[in-house]
Amino acid sequence: MTPAARVQGAIDLLDDILAATQRGGASADRIAGEWFRARRYAGSGDRRAIRELAWRAIRACGEVPNNGRAAMLRVVSDDPALAALFDGSSYAPAPIEPDERVAEPGIAPAWLVDSLTASDLESAEQAVLLERAPLDLRANRLKLTRDELAERLPLRGEAIVAPDGLRFAAGTPAESWPEFAQGLFEVQDGGSQLACAALDARPGEAVVDLCAGAGGKALALAAAMDNRGELLACDTDRGRLSKLPPRAERAGAIVSTLLLDPGRELEMLTDWRGRADAVLVDAPCSGTGTWRRNPETRWRLRPADVARYAALQAHLLDIAAELTRPGGRLGYIVCSLLDAEGADQAAAFLSRHPDWRAASINSPAGRARGTGIRLTPFHDGTDGFFFTVLERLC
Repeated sequence: MTPAARVQGAIDLLDDILAATQRGGASADRIAGEWFRARRYAGSGDRRAIRELAWRAIRACGEVPNNGRAAMLRVVSDDPALAALFDGSSYAPAPIEPDERVAEPGIAPAWLVDSLTASDLESAEQAVLLERAPLDLRANRLKLTRDELAERLPLRGEAIVAPDGLRFAAGTPAESWPEFAQGLFEVQDGGSQLACAALDARPGEAVVDLCAGAGGKALALAAAMDNRGELLACDTDRGRLSKLPPRAERAGAIVSTLLLDPGRELEMLTDWRGRADAVLVDAPCSGTGTWRRNPETRWRLRPADVARYAALQAHLLDIAAELTRPGGRLGYIVCSLLDAEGADQAAAFLSRHPDWRAASINSPAGRARGTGIRLTPFHDGTDGFFFTVLERLC
């Protein structure tokens, strides 16, 4: 493909991504995968170039662009050399008209920028939310230490503050390495590792991961527990939870799973009421802390979505409280930087549950926010997270 054809390809891909964001369709990564599968003529170099152009456009536009061409013209505004490729030749974009609409620059739609600002995220911190994220690995302590893993990998990683974490450049194909197939590591952001570690799951304890998804944090909990005790991973999403057993087998982790019916969670967890030493609630959220990896998701959000997530988070926290024994711990995590889902959510829980208190957290990174810790790409080099640990009084 010519450079001009690649630009047109990026415009076409952006149109498909924008359509999906408006109808609540598949993620940009999935759309891109399907788009390239339908265009076998595009070589690996073409695919990389088209994807890079499309993601540059996604990151450059604040408000939702009218179309892919308007988004790509925003990139042209920052990189005028691309304008020459809009020459109207075969497979190339049509020439740029003087009065063409160009997508607005910015961090996110205005209401989201206002919400981040109200949560004390300054403009410089917001800008870093759209930079490319590195690749972090977590050494599987059930099989080896971080130092031992570092010696075995084909590339040299950088040790991060998470005690089992190694960092590599974005795009590193770690999941193709034989060490991954051997279960020696999992791909997990350093911030996620720290948030999970704050729960301090211990060998011999009874622990519930209430929103386990595909099980990344459950595997970290199993390693922290040294496979001693009882670990239950739950979720209401059959597809996601079904990915955990093969991952656990690869990692050598002992984890039980339970598919929950929405609205019947406590009924299905009757045997766990009041006996869990620790419960992890890695709650569904707006994902504002993950824009480095999924920048188009900021175009999907509406204020009503944040309110809906907040209601679900409160519901999950109340369920977790019922499962926790007196003296036990509840870890709450969201990959959001909005106070409505983080510090305010934790404060509301403590108001509803006077027999609980906030625990002290000894984290090697992050800044205090309400009862917990907030991690940001700007200050900590991780995805954005809020996490806190709450204790049930004896």
